Amino acid sequence: MTLGELLRRRAAVHPDRDAIIVGDERISYRETDRRANRVANGLLAAGMKPGARIALLDKNDANYLELQFGCAKAGMVLVPINWRLAPPEVRFIVKDAESAMLLYGPDFASIVDAIKGELGNIPLMPLGVTSRDGYAAWRDRQSDAEPQTGTTPDDTVLQLYTSGTTGRAKGVQLCARGLLVSIPALEQIGVSRDDDIYLLPMPFFHIGGSAMAILAIATGCPSVVIRDLDPRVLLEAIATHRVSIMFLVPAVILFMLNVPSVSEIDLSSLRLILYGGSPIPVALLKRAMAVFKCGFGQCYGMTEAHGTITYLSTEDHDPDNAARLKSCGRAIPDVEMRVVDANGVEVPDGTVGEIVCRTVKVMSGYWHRPEENARAIRAGWFHTGDAGYRDAAGFYYIHDRVKDMIVSGGENIYPAEVENALYGHPAIQDVAVIGVPDDQWGESVKACVVLKPGATATADELVAFARTRIGGFKVPRSVDFTNELPRNATGKFLKRILREPYWRGRDRQVN
Repeated sequence: MTLGELLRRRAAVHPDRDAIIVGDERISYRETDRRANRVANGLLAAGMKPGARIALLDKNDANYLELQFGCAKAGMVLVPINWRLAPPEVRFIVKDAESAMLLYGPDFASIVDAIKGELGNIPLMPLGVTSRDGYAAWRDRQSDAEPQTGTTPDDTVLQLYTSGTTGRAKGVQLCARGLLVSIPALEQIGVSRDDDIYLLPMPFFHIGGSAMAILAIATGCPSVVIRDLDPRVLLEAIATHRVSIMFLVPAVILFMLNVPSVSEIDLSSLRLILYGGSPIPVALLKRAMAVFKCGFGQCYGMTEAHGTITYLSTEDHDPDNAARLKSCGRAIPDVEMRVVDANGVEVPDGTVGEIVCRTVKVMSGYWHRPEENARAIRAGWFHTGDAGYRDAAGFYYIHDRVKDMIVSGGENIYPAEVENALYGHPAIQDVAVIGVPDDQWGESVKACVVLKPGATATADELVAFARTRIGGFKVPRSVDFTNELPRNATGKFLKRILREPYWRGRDRQVN
C-alpha cells in the first residue's frame, strides 16, 4: 500500500491511540492523519506538483511524521537534511534536490539566514513559531479532507542524503514499497508487535530513524520521539514511558552504558534493542546484554536498500558464542545476497569479498546521478561497498567498508577487526583504526584511542594486547591518544577527518 493508505487505515482502526509522544504532548492516530491531510492539501494549494521535493532542516520533533505522510499523500517527496552539516552543505542539498520548499526549526534559523540569498525564490517555512507565517498556523488553515492524488507504492516518498563523509552527498530515492515490504517478515520473526512502545532517538535524516518511525506506524504503536541524543534522557524516557523496543547505533549504546546511574534506572520494560549502522565490538555487545537484560537483534543494511537486509536474531545472541556475535545475521525474506570479488564473481564461503544484494528494497536510484547508479547497481545487483564473508550456515560477517580497507605490504586489513580486538582492553573507552602512509609497506595501521576516565595505558601496552588477539600484520604500528573521536550524527566514525592530517600534501589517499 501507499504511506497515505497505511496511515489512513491505522487512524480508522484505533483513532484514539497515541501515535506520537514528545515530552508532555501526545498526538493520536486520528489527529496525525488529519494533520498529514492538511499538509498535503496545503502543498497542493500552493501549486506544487507531484514529485516536488520538500526539504526539512530540524531535529526530531512531533511534526516529522505528519510531514512525511503529508508529502506522501500529496505525491511529493520529503528531504530531511542532516542538521549537523555546515551552511554550504545544507545549501548544496537544498539546491541539489531542487527543493520546492524549505521548512526549518528555530535552532537553524541562522543557517537559513546565511544561505537564503543563494536559494532563489523557494518558500521558507519556519517551524516552532506561533506567528501566522509559521508552519503550524499554515497547516491548520488547510482542509483536513483526504487528498485525491492517485499515488502508487512505487512513487518516491523519501530522499535521504548519504553522509558525505567520503565525497559529495547523494540523494537516495526511497519508495513506500521498499519501506513496507519487509514488515510482514519482521512480524513473523518477532521484531515488531502491535503492543510495543517505540523509542525513536535516531535522527530522522538517517534510515535507522525514519524507517523505525514508519515501522511504528505500520504496527499501530505509540512512538516516543527524542529530539536530542542525550544518553541520560534516553534512559529516563525508557523508564517513564515503559519503552519496549528501539533502534540504536553502537556508539549510542556505549554512551548509555557510560551513564553512571544506568544500573539504577528501571529498564525492565525493554523487550528488544535493535542495533546497526556500524560493526559493534563483541565486548561492548556482551556488556550491553548484561546491563539491559533484554533481547538484542542486529540489523545490517544501508539507506540504498531501505534499511535492513540481514538480521541476527535474539536467539543468535548467545554470550558464550563470541564467533556468532560477530555476525550480522542471515538475509531476510525478499533479499538475495552474495559475496563477490573485484570482477563481480561469487567467492566461496569463508572468503572475504564485497557484499552485494538483489531485492525490491533496492532504491530506485541516486537523484540525478546516472554514473553513480551504474556503478552501484550492476546486472540487477546492488554493490554495498561493504567487505565481508558468508559462512556455511548462511550467516554474514562484515569486516568494514571496502573503501576503508587498509592495504599494508599487500595484505588486506579491515579496521573494524582491529578495533574489535583493541576494544577488549580494560582501559579503552573508544577506538578507531585508520591507515596512514608508510614508505615501506604502503600503509600502516594506526589506532586512535580514548581511554576511560582515570585509566592509564601506554601505546606499547595496547600494541602488545592486540598482538595476543589478531595476526601480527594487523597489529597497530602506532597509537595516538585523544579525548574524543569525531563521529557523524548517526554515530559513525568520521575517518576521513582522522586520516586527513597524515595524508595531507599527497596527491592520493592510498599508497
